[in-house]
Amino acid sequence: MQWEADVAIPSGEYPEPFWRSLFFFNVYRLIVGLLLLLVVAIWGNNVLFGSYDLTLFLVTDIAYVVFSIACFVLISARWQFNLQLTLQVAADIGFIVVLLFASGGISSGLGLLLLTTLAGAGLISRGRLTLFFAALAGIAVLLEHTYEVLKFDAPEAQYVQAGLLSGAYFAIAWLAHTLAKHTVASEQLAAQREIDLANMAQVNQLVIRDMQDGVLVVDERGVIRQFNARAERLLGPLPRERGEVPLADYAPALAARFGEWRGRAGVDVSTDTPFSGSVSARFVPIGRSRQVGAVIFLEDQSRVQAQARQLKLAALGRLTANIAHEIRNPLGAISHAAELLQEEPAVNDTTQRLLAIINENTRRLDRMVNDVLRLNRGERAHRERFELVDFLKTFVNEFAQIEKINPEVFAIELSADPGVLFDRSHLNQVMWNLCRNALRYCRLQQASIRIRVATARSGGVVKLDVVDDGPGVAPEARAQLFEPFFTTAAGGTGLGLYIAREVCEANGATLDYAETPTGAQFTVLCRAA
Repeated sequence: MQWEADVAIPSGEYPEPFWRSLFFFNVYRLIVGLLLLLVVAIWGNNVLFGSYDLTLFLVTDIAYVVFSIACFVLISARWQFNLQLTLQVAADIGFIVVLLFASGGISSGLGLLLLTTLAGAGLISRGRLTLFFAALAGIAVLLEHTYEVLKFDAPEAQYVQAGLLSGAYFAIAWLAHTLAKHTVASEQLAAQREIDLANMAQVNQLVIRDMQDGVLVVDERGVIRQFNARAERLLGPLPRERGEVPLADYAPALAARFGEWRGRAGVDVSTDTPFSGSVSARFVPIGRSRQVGAVIFLEDQSRVQAQARQLKLAALGRLTANIAHEIRNPLGAISHAAELLQEEPAVNDTTQRLLAIINENTRRLDRMVNDVLRLNRGERAHRERFELVDFLKTFVNEFAQIEKINPEVFAIELSADPGVLFDRSHLNQVMWNLCRNALRYCRLQQASIRIRVATARSGGVVKLDVVDDGPGVAPEARAQLFEPFFTTAAGGTGLGLYIAREVCEANGATLDYAETPTGAQFTVLCRAA
């Protein structure tokens, strides 16, 4: 909340600092009353206090002390701040003017006590009613001296002292008013800065939390002050039960690199410093000196390498697509010429064999070109709901007819009869690729290729396995199975499994190789309809 110097605030909305200031102001009032009693009790007639009427002085001072004690009760009740302040200042003026009268007037010096009262009231009220209090005090002092002049023939020359004292009241009140305005402005600025800093801190936390790189903030003692989730994934969970976690205890290798970086002031701060096989660190000083701490950016080199590999594959895809376009025209001409030669009447057996070789290789090249172009287009999936078992039965019959094999080579094993949400043509393409690979390596016996259907995750996911009884995939080749242009088959393009996985991802599914004791198993996980 913000406060203007001349704008009233409802009493219920005054914050705690206002009431605390009023409390200490009342403590000052109580101390003044007790000191006056103590001075009179010790020195008696040797001081001017109570010189005119000691009884009146003592009664008034005791009443002043009692009033101060009663004010503590009102302050603790948090009741009507403005009214309490006004009553307390008016009571101060009344009690001190009576004490002034009982001590012989202006010459006693008790009027100076109102200077502190007016200054305190102006600062507590943030400048409101300050000049009114000064006017009230000045009028009270002048009336007191006028009463003495008229009643007790006091020297009229002391009007000058009363006037100067009244002028001092106004000067102090104006000074308190000015200081209060500056105080309010400073409070508003501080409150705004606090909001700005809080917002900036929150923004920094959000930015650090969502960064792809890990971030650690380390102070001059090597203690971790801030970190993000990515840093924990790279270095391991941070022990949150400990108040302060030294970097040396959390990541000793990184702490060693941090110590070396702090000791070499001439090293470029933007240079990445590797401290493990897959993570590198970049140190940025917090201030001008590296000794006050640093922000450590952790970068996963495997992610960088994966990005570089993706860029390389994208460039290679564009290149192969352009080459494929250029190959298609002469390939079509060669295929067409071979077909025309087969229609010639004088073609002998040797020529037929050579033409068959030409046709076989042109078909192989055409299939490779189509795979490359399909990979480059990245066709969108049009998912539909259909029964998986009916689809598989139809697929097996078509596959067996086209590949000219016995349908009994396939065995469909069902533990569920689910529907799936998939692009039918895409699933046909994936199954064709997986079954062709299985056919290439299986024993071609009954149930050599098993297609298993099951559900997982409470029926929300359909699991489709293609398993063969062949030798399986060599361990050294498993990491590259789904990379483009990687193949172990003679005449293969190396794009089949890569395209199959891309097609599955376009349909919200996954394709992975599963470890089995014998043979090879590929698993498709897709959404159930």
